[in-house]
Amino acid sequence: MKIVSSLAAIGTAALLAGTAAAQTTTLRIQTQQSPESPAGQQAAQWVEKVEKMSGGDISIEMFYSSAVVKSAETFDAAANGILDCDMTNGSYQTGKNPAFQFVADVMGGYDTPLQFLAWIQHGGGREQINELYNANGMEFVGAWLGGQESLNSTKPLSGISDLQNFKFRSPPGMESEIFAALGAKPVVMDFTEIFTALETGIIDGADASTLANNVGLGIYDIATHTTYPGFHSMSSDHLACSTATWEAMPEAHREILRVSMDSLALGLMTRVIVDNGEALDALPEKGVTLHDWSAEDRATFRKAATDTWEVWAAKTPEARAIVDSHLEFLERIGLRD
Repeated sequence: MKIVSSLAAIGTAALLAGTAAAQTTTLRIQTQQSPESPAGQQAAQWVEKVEKMSGGDISIEMFYSSAVVKSAETFDAAANGILDCDMTNGSYQTGKNPAFQFVADVMGGYDTPLQFLAWIQHGGGREQINELYNANGMEFVGAWLGGQESLNSTKPLSGISDLQNFKFRSPPGMESEIFAALGAKPVVMDFTEIFTALETGIIDGADASTLANNVGLGIYDIATHTTYPGFHSMSSDHLACSTATWEAMPEAHREILRVSMDSLALGLMTRVIVDNGEALDALPEKGVTLHDWSAEDRATFRKAATDTWEVWAAKTPEARAIVDSHLEFLERIGLRD
């Protein structure tokens, strides 16, 4: 009888193990990145890795170039079940709460992507972000960012003094406010209007992307001055899933997504280092002048940025909490006196 009971127990355990192993997760995710862009290519590799790491138990359908809904609508589409996860950028949600700005781009704050990711991993950032996201029906899984963007200009841009009356394309919101405080004249316009505006002299320059991406876009065919290394903007995309989707996953699948996002972030950072290095080598031959701002000018920009953070922090308790978290961490790692 003991032998029969033991065999029955083993059989039951094997059946339960087989049932658990068969649990699958299917995710519909949208990104604003195009499939041919460096970031889009990294996202495609990420999908393959997740499926391999899970032994096929996690299946992902990725929608590129905001194919399902507009980029700004992706977050809500995931929260409402049209999609499962959002792989765009938190800045699209600043209309909900200004706090989203400080998840998407801490302008003038960090010098490198690793510093921002360190805030998430070791500075309480993940917890702060999820207080904000959970209140909106979403779970923050991870962030991925390439590095500092480069300003482009048709005239020299060697430091703070060159920002006086500098007319440049800027996204709306906090960036425009920071640069206006430093004497620039930001012009909010659609990305597609940049080239015509540069050619006709409506603007002197543009905030577009990283050095290598700007080369790919053809901006340096018109604008022959650029800042490098960058200092002003380092936009971070996220992976965020609806709370219902996240809670329905087994913990093993959640952990695969968390760990794989660390791999994606590293992959994009290293790709940008290589791409920027190749662009850096080629640009001087094309007559493009690179401007590396002094430590003093960078500090002046950071001061203007953090002053503007305070204005935004006063708008909501959530913004105040995330800004305070960043300020404490900047001090902790020696980037703030």
